[in-house]
Amino acid sequence: MKPQLLHSFLFQFFLLCTAASENEAQSTGETIVFTTLGRSDYAWDIFTLPSSDPPNPSNEHRITDGVSVNFNGHLPSSPSSSILSLLRNRSLIQAPSPQAPTGLQLIYVTERNGMTNIYYDALYCGVLRSSRSRSALETPVRVQAPLLGLEESKHRVSMKDRPSLSGENLIYVSTHEDPGEPRTSWAAVYSTHLGTGLTRRLTPYGVADFSPAVSPSGVWTAVASYGEDGWDGEVEELSTNIYIFLTRDATNRVKVVEHGGWPCWVDDSTLYFHRKSDDQWMSVYKATFPKDKPILANSVKIQRVTPPGLHAFTPATSPGNHMFIALATRRPNSSFRHIELFDTVKNEFIELTRHVSPTTHHFNPFISPDSAQVGYHKCRGENNGGQTSQLLLENVKSPVANLSLFRVDGSFPTFSTAGDRIAYVNFPGIYVVNRNGSNLRRVSPLNAFAIAWDTVRKGILYTSAGPEFSSESTEVDVVAIDVDNVDGSNHRRLTVNGKNNAFPSPSPDGKRIVFRSGRTGHKNLYIMDAIEGEMGGLQKLTDGPWTDTMCNWSPDGDWIAFASDRHNPGSGCFELYLIHPNGTGLRRLISSGKSGRTNHPSFSPDGKTITFTTDYGGISAEPISNPHQFGPYGEIYTIKLDGSDLKRLTHNSYEDGTPSWAPVYISQVDVVWSKRTQCAFEDCHWLNKMSGGRGTMVEPLGSVSLNLLASALLWKRNCGGFTRASYVLKGYKQVIVEMDNLEALSIINGSHSDNISITLVAHILNIRNRNWNIQFKHVARTGNCVSDMLSKLAPIADFSINHWNPLQHLLQNDMMIGY
Repeated sequence: MKPQLLHSFLFQFFLLCTAASENEAQSTGETIVFTTLGRSDYAWDIFTLPSSDPPNPSNEHRITDGVSVNFNGHLPSSPSSSILSLLRNRSLIQAPSPQAPTGLQLIYVTERNGMTNIYYDALYCGVLRSSRSRSALETPVRVQAPLLGLEESKHRVSMKDRPSLSGENLIYVSTHEDPGEPRTSWAAVYSTHLGTGLTRRLTPYGVADFSPAVSPSGVWTAVASYGEDGWDGEVEELSTNIYIFLTRDATNRVKVVEHGGWPCWVDDSTLYFHRKSDDQWMSVYKATFPKDKPILANSVKIQRVTPPGLHAFTPATSPGNHMFIALATRRPNSSFRHIELFDTVKNEFIELTRHVSPTTHHFNPFISPDSAQVGYHKCRGENNGGQTSQLLLENVKSPVANLSLFRVDGSFPTFSTAGDRIAYVNFPGIYVVNRNGSNLRRVSPLNAFAIAWDTVRKGILYTSAGPEFSSESTEVDVVAIDVDNVDGSNHRRLTVNGKNNAFPSPSPDGKRIVFRSGRTGHKNLYIMDAIEGEMGGLQKLTDGPWTDTMCNWSPDGDWIAFASDRHNPGSGCFELYLIHPNGTGLRRLISSGKSGRTNHPSFSPDGKTITFTTDYGGISAEPISNPHQFGPYGEIYTIKLDGSDLKRLTHNSYEDGTPSWAPVYISQVDVVWSKRTQCAFEDCHWLNKMSGGRGTMVEPLGSVSLNLLASALLWKRNCGGFTRASYVLKGYKQVIVEMDNLEALSIINGSHSDNISITLVAHILNIRNRNWNIQFKHVARTGNCVSDMLSKLAPIADFSINHWNPLQHLLQNDMMIGY
């Protein structure tokens, strides 16, 4: 290794060697795969921009090393020499010579090595190079060390978040202690001495704390917390309050702000925070405490800082700086989250990241102690270097011996019976890929969900064809697909009435399929013939005015597990139940708590354990600090069939879902595939709500007005045009369409219109004729003939909705509209 390359030592080598020895020792075990909404596309690194110079690509600098996902940074004020001298096992660190000046030091969260940890990086001797430079990674010296080991978390896998350094102590969030109550967050604030490793819990037991911030003096810590009330299922802005307490021992805890989150200090009597205002804009506020007096809630002065007209949130401050703060914004004229400064003297915004990366989301700003640098994280993209390839299977550290966990880049992942292939959904379309990441194929263009392999017939998949999250009467049918049939006649519909027939699961002998159907006006379970479908016989398994769904047949054939709201119909609260295929033995497996959700059960290969996704562990971070997640509470759990041995497997602030077991054990090693990182994730949908004329609100993606799902092929010779074009329009009047092919852009702009008959282009032009505002932008991408057309939806208030329905039939061979 060249001396100018990375020096990443301390525990890393030990952890890698330990993982290798564990993999060699484990030849048998079990494996669970699951999906995490958007996570495979994040590829976050931490960047900085100067706070005083005009922002441009040349003065944006990438600080982290491009490995895995790196986020939520903190720039400590302590010199690097003192931090390094504190670290245990510091003899393993090859520090630079004393003469080498420190360029920058950073504490941040990273998800490398299959688990969340907090790292420290010190960059020496002119390391700050443009993120646009090919040599941005080739820094002269990088000293890197993980600040926490498993011992600080009592050898339990956990999520870490929001680190900051106070003297010799690291303050952070961890989820390693189980509160023992359903739907209760595990998030708590801890303090760990960097020299001794002594760890102290600062959050009272029975309480969850989020987003800690230490005052400049180190005396006080502020947190967002529900207090003893606890989380009530919120997935947008949390109704937390701001509490402060003494950092040294967590005493003198007092609520200082009613309704607020994401606190940050300027001095020991001034902090900023965000909340949703009465006018529905997320805004930044300032709280001022009395000096030299006891701090009580009624003695705190609250002042709104940012004006209406845009969303402003996740504020950041620097010690003693009363001139400006940093914050994230969502403006009505942008679909992207950006970092801006707000001049608190002139009450003016100063845009930063929009001038550098206008079509990239930027998250969670922080400011250097001298106020000279503003940091944030964003997707590094292909032009910013980095060592992370797109992963088909991402190893996630498992808390259970002989059980491996993998995050799959695709929804509803499921292994073939032989364990050699993986099928998954990428709305729209079903894909199959070899377990090693090779031979990726789209086997169906259908908009589908909930897929299962036939247990006997090789290459047969069952799926639900139609829109997800729909009513009982929506046209959804169970379809069998032969993935090895290449002549195009590989679809066979098994249900005939189209009344939301979904979640098929075959019996172990391959003769029958259990599924849910809304044919009676309620979603209940049915069993049909696996070959002839419901025409070969239909058995009603459950019956009642509730929803039974997400069924899974046990490998021994004795049980069917499913999710149901029968205990409180229509409440949205789902619990897991078991029933015999003959309709007897119904029993509840797990209670999910008040208004809780336990979904997507899947039997282990031996039939003794069920994995599922649930909000049993509450929420782990403020949702606004992340990209869009439908359910930012989702974690993967397992439970025995007798209701015992409940175990939490995943810890993060994302939405983990649709777990399933692999038929064979897979070693805990990442599997790379050819798909390239695209940074194609969305901002929080609820931030699309912008106050409009006369106080109206424009609904975000996911509302119930207009629902279009189209997939188009334009000219086989123009594979980069609209192949796999997909988008959903719901309640919007402005559409921004991005495409990676200039020829396709020229088609839309009219220069090739004579060569096109009825295609997706014609429908877009039809929308344009109905006074929709369509903007087209070119986004350069290479290396994939099958390109994406991504729609970003920008709201405009006070308008009528024009319905647009795609053609519901196939056109000629070289053009197709799918639905």
